[in-house]
Amino acid sequence: MLKRLQISFPNLLQAFLLSCALLMVSSSIAQEVNPLEGDPRAPRIGGSLFRAQCATCHGADARGIESIDAPDLTLMYTREGVNDQTVFQVIREGIPGSIMPPHAFQDVEVWMLVSYLRSVAVAGTSTAIDGDSRRGLSLFNDNCAHCHRVNGRGGSLGPDLSAITARRSQDALVNSIRAPSANIARRYKPVTLVTTNNQLIQGTIKSEDAFSIQIMDSNQSLRGFKKITLQDVIHEETSLMPNFTESDLSNNEINDILSFLQSAQ
Repeated sequence: MLKRLQISFPNLLQAFLLSCALLMVSSSIAQEVNPLEGDPRAPRIGGSLFRAQCATCHGADARGIESIDAPDLTLMYTREGVNDQTVFQVIREGIPGSIMPPHAFQDVEVWMLVSYLRSVAVAGTSTAIDGDSRRGLSLFNDNCAHCHRVNGRGGSLGPDLSAITARRSQDALVNSIRAPSANIARRYKPVTLVTTNNQLIQGTIKSEDAFSIQIMDSNQSLRGFKKITLQDVIHEETSLMPNFTESDLSNNEINDILSFLQSAQ
């Protein structure tokens, strides 16, 4: 009897927390403000619900799955006009013409999902960055534009940096410049392919399954390979982006680049 009680306790606890949250939401109509805001239980239970119901398309970390065009939801709140109410409506009603279907969750469950997504949302830079944006543009063109684009101009090997300061803090951006290998975005994982004639092809993975792999090579060309035609597929730990030390870019020069990126939003 005691053993059965121990096994079922987590479910009872979750049901209890859900019941408490249900008491907080008296109306079945979506509200403009999340009624569970500030309740530490909401994002915790919402995270469990997300992993059970949403992770297949959006990933367990909510960062999306590129191969099926499921977006990175941690960036959702960086978009103009997006708030808890609009997120609620998207979850409830879906997005017509996309793979995002409507859902029949109870209102409290939707608000828990909203609470979870709010908790994992990235924080941008709200204050003006102290730098020279004109000089930053020149530095960006010299050091970054070959691989990164801003507002449709530049390279595609690395992440698009349009509105990046709205999505990442200044400290996080500085760290990504100084030590890019410390946290490589999933869509830009480096790989080295070894062909049957021992040719080495470096690039970033765009899609991969058990039989094939598609990469963007260092010349920024999309290339697909059947794995049976390759000697090896080496998943690298070092980013293709070089480390920029202070002798490469001073702290002031990095601030100039970030000031340019902020001004280009």
